[in-house]
Amino acid sequence: MTPAAFLAFSGLVTLAAISPGPAVLMAARTGLTEGFRTGAMLAAGIGLGAVVWASAAMFGLNIVFAAAPALLWALKLGGGAYLVWMGWHLWHGARTPLVTEDARPVPRSALSAFRLGLFTQLANPKPAVVFSAIFLGTVPRGTPLWVYAALLAVIFTAETLWNSLVARIFSLDRTRARYISLKTIIDRSFGAALAALGVKIAAT
Repeated sequence: MTPAAFLAFSGLVTLAAISPGPAVLMAARTGLTEGFRTGAMLAAGIGLGAVVWASAAMFGLNIVFAAAPALLWALKLGGGAYLVWMGWHLWHGARTPLVTEDARPVPRSALSAFRLGLFTQLANPKPAVVFSAIFLGTVPRGTPLWVYAALLAVIFTAETLWNSLVARIFSLDRTRARYISLKTIIDRSFGAALAALGVKIAAT
């Protein structure tokens, strides 16, 4: 795997972590209701859940690649199309105010926060599709196992750091209003970037 491909992979998984979804929503809400320390533990659970999804995508892709290359081509198209759809969805909903209400119980301890983050991530099947597309678009066949381990570490780090940052931002009253005021610009920037990456993955 070339350094350029590794950087591309890191950029894609970072965008996937940043993309608004159930995990980011839960990190924001936990920061608001339980504070940063609990939010950081929840973020670690989210990171582990992402590693589980990425591992499943990684091993599944190896089997499919060996058995039916045509299915991998179809998966590239499907994954790229999903990223384009997600980018359009972010752009289209950029002006919608951030919703922080959630009916689920909030964590009361570090362990319960970790479990909540893990279960929130595992309950969302979207990362499996996104990671499948990312692995197909950036990781060449025959990549050594230690490189895959490093890539999983990148995924864990990106998910944990981003969701910890979200929890931190939303735990501070003075920065929460500023963050929300930039939501339209941020969502549209992410949406455009994800759509462009989706087209690139589908075309390669």
